Amino acid sequence: MVFLEAEMSSNVLLSPEHLTPQGLLLRKSIITRLFEDIANKKASKEHGYFIAITSLNSIGEGRVRTLTGDVLFPVNFMCLTQKPTKGEVLTGIVDKILKHGLFLKSGPIDNIFISEKLTGEYKYVPGENPVFLSEKQGKLEKGVSVRFKVVGFRWMEAERHFQLLGSLAGDFLGPI
Repeated sequence: MVFLEAEMSSNVLLSPEHLTPQGLLLRKSIITRLFEDIANKKASKEHGYFIAITSLNSIGEGRVRTLTGDVLFPVNFMCLTQKPTKGEVLTGIVDKILKHGLFLKSGPIDNIFISEKLTGEYKYVPGENPVFLSEKQGKLEKGVSVRFKVVGFRWMEAERHFQLLGSLAGDFLGPI
C-alpha cells in the first residue's frame, strides 16, 4: 500500500482534571488525547488507515463547554496514512479457507477476500484443514504468505475499515 502524509485537523476534548497551569503538561495532555482519538477512529474513507502522527502543527485556543467544564481544542497535525488502491499488488497472510474462496490479512486490513474464481489455477480441496492446490504453484493453507492484486475495495463506515477483493490470477502472484 502507498503511504501518504496528510494534513488533518481535529478537535481534542479535555476534561477539567487534565488542565494544569503548566503549559507543557497541557500540551502533553492534548497530544495524548489526540493519539487516543486517532487510535479509536482507526481509519477514514478519505485518508485510509491512520498509521502515525508525524507532527503537531498547531493547537488553537481552547473553548470551555459550559455544562461540563470540558475544554475543546482545535488541533492541526500531519498524519502518516495508508490507503488501498485498485490494481496494486500487496502481500498478505491466509487467515481462513472456505469452499468459495479465502480470507487474508495484510497490515491493518483484516478483511481481504479472494474468490475461488479469482484464484487462477488453484482448486479447493476439502478436509479437516482445507487448502487450495495448484500443480505448478503449490498450496495455499492457513498461515501462508501470499502476493495478490487488489481488484476492488469498499469502505465500511460502521466498522471503520476497508473490505478488499483480491485476485491471484496473474504473473508473480501466489504464495511467496
